[in-house]
Amino acid sequence: MSVGGVVLVLIGLYAAAGLCVAVAFVIAGVTRVLPQPMDFTLGARLLLIPGSAALWPYVLRRWLKARSAA
Repeated sequence: MSVGGVVLVLIGLYAAAGLCVAVAFVIAGVTRVLPQPMDFTLGARLLLIPGSAALWPYVLRRWLKARSAA
């Protein structure tokens, strides 16, 4: 496999992990991360998916930190 192929596989793995974390976060974790819990509409949750998928390491770290503090 060439270097380009390895890079594409790594990008695909990052995207797959990001999508999994984003969907789980939007369903279960978004209200737990905020200092004051609030309700989110379906539209707001859908808008959060792309950003949380792209920044999934940060989102996961914050989510786990909020979970351990509770």
